[in-house]
Amino acid sequence: MENIDHEAFALDEHEKNLIREYGTVVHYPKGQIIFAEGDSADRIYLIEEGFVKIYRITPEGRRVTVGSMRTSGQLMGLAETLYRGERTCFAGAINDTNLVVVRRARFEELLAKEPSIAIKVATTLGVRMREAEGIIQEMVCFQVPGRLAMLLFKMSERAGVETETGTKINFRLTHEEIACMIGTSRQTVTSLLNIFRQEHSIAIEEKELYIVDIYKLNKWIV
Repeated sequence: MENIDHEAFALDEHEKNLIREYGTVVHYPKGQIIFAEGDSADRIYLIEEGFVKIYRITPEGRRVTVGSMRTSGQLMGLAETLYRGERTCFAGAINDTNLVVVRRARFEELLAKEPSIAIKVATTLGVRMREAEGIIQEMVCFQVPGRLAMLLFKMSERAGVETETGTKINFRLTHEEIACMIGTSRQTVTSLLNIFRQEHSIAIEEKELYIVDIYKLNKWIV
């Protein structure tokens, strides 16, 4: 799988400060919906702190994750806002989250004045298209254990902290949330995590998850 360097097109502190000047900081507690399918897309968001999931709800009422997690320093809500459409997905706060919210007209003013931000927005949209294609490939090519292992690697890349035990994934997802992200059931996620733990590729201590053997975990990605 292609490894995308998100740092290469990340906003620098000066660019973030410019966005802050054009917006308002809003706090969203864990579990709160930030925007919903069908909402008017009239604003963009800069994540100051926290993690956000992007998902859709099937006709049967099941949540299905359709994009990568959005993390601190990233913009979200870009595509529909810039082409003036409606939201096609839901965004929900995985944990307590602070966002800078910028109305569309103000954001367009900023893009006109700051070409560096406009270029990074265009790059971000291109990379997210590639990530969406990657998710489709994972669903088609990988069995569920491989999809779970791949998700754990992605989580460790975005929120991993090195410890004596291993790479700690520095936020918590429920088994139901993980299931939504890889297209399976909560029971299957629980079973697979137990298998990973028994083979010592991961460790779970006081509800914290650690990757302890990347080579064993990587063998599931087939």
